[in-house]
Amino acid sequence: MTPDGYDLGYNLDYNLKSDNFTGNVDGKRVDLYRLKNSNGLEACFCNYGARLLSLFVPDREGRMGDVVLGYETLEKTRAGRTEMGAAIGRYANRIAEGRFRLDGKEFRLPLNDGPNHLHGGPGGAQRAVFDAVRPDGQSVRFTLYFRDGEDGYPGGCMLKVLCALTDDNALRIDYDAVTDAPTIVNFSNHAYFNLSGAPDVTDILEHRLQLDASRYTPIDATLIPTGEIAPVAGTPFDFTTPHAIGARIEDDDEQLRFGRGYDHNFVIDRPASPLTPARAARLSEPRSGRVMEVWTTEPGIQLYTGNFLTGGDVGKGGRPMPFRGALCLETQHFPDSINHPNFPGVILRPGEWFSSTTEYRFSRE
Repeated sequence: MTPDGYDLGYNLDYNLKSDNFTGNVDGKRVDLYRLKNSNGLEACFCNYGARLLSLFVPDREGRMGDVVLGYETLEKTRAGRTEMGAAIGRYANRIAEGRFRLDGKEFRLPLNDGPNHLHGGPGGAQRAVFDAVRPDGQSVRFTLYFRDGEDGYPGGCMLKVLCALTDDNALRIDYDAVTDAPTIVNFSNHAYFNLSGAPDVTDILEHRLQLDASRYTPIDATLIPTGEIAPVAGTPFDFTTPHAIGARIEDDDEQLRFGRGYDHNFVIDRPASPLTPARAARLSEPRSGRVMEVWTTEPGIQLYTGNFLTGGDVGKGGRPMPFRGALCLETQHFPDSINHPNFPGVILRPGEWFSSTTEYRFSRE
């Protein structure tokens, strides 16, 4: 209990049990995979969606707390927000009207977000059972094959996702993909973070965020980028210096009204080489002292402030998931990139590799 009366969730009364994540989905076996590094950080994944289920990291006093939202059983995971904690693809984020052209041919994808296609469609990686192997106690590798034509996408595409806890207190996720025909790809992880460890009693509005991004991509009323790459200076989107997330989230700003808060892609200010991760974000929580930095090889990062959480979903430990009880920092290529020539390219061709790395680095202050 903090001096201002918040229970930050230490000694949580739940523990993810292997039996609760053992079962079959679409004829494939689902299991739980528990990773632990030499410093006591612990993460649980399951191969349904290559999904991060829990992530325990220490506060400034060394007490462990779970900093991601999720569910206690496979059944609740399937019935709840299926994107939560999952690997997202074949295309993370939105494609306008589910349409794109590739090599002169138009492809139409299923619409599952109003007039648009979102997170790979009603199928998508988040609803698939990956094959899984454990190289060691600190990592797990997931593999999924997308069939040609699945959810409307061309080409058979193989995705490998390696998740590892490093001994310098980072969760590292590596994505590698190949295809047998031209296609489009954009992979991410959709973890919902609350660094307090207690999303039911403290929202994320006092979290302090810095984004290494001096530009962002404005959206229309359906959350699709307009194609403009705009400066953040002088707007509520300027996180180039640390700000409390709630400081400007209710400003009278059309972009914030469109997203019901922040639900926007930011253009990472990064070195010229995309081969080495650059810092994209620094997030801190004042009560617990937890700090998370996001480093990535991706060109963009989506800030989503839990604007569509309502409290109706019940997560681990019987805790509700309230409005703005968590946030997402999704590393990615830009939403709808395939329909905007000025955005980073997302076409993958035979003989090429898509490779991407994101690290969530944890510390205390």
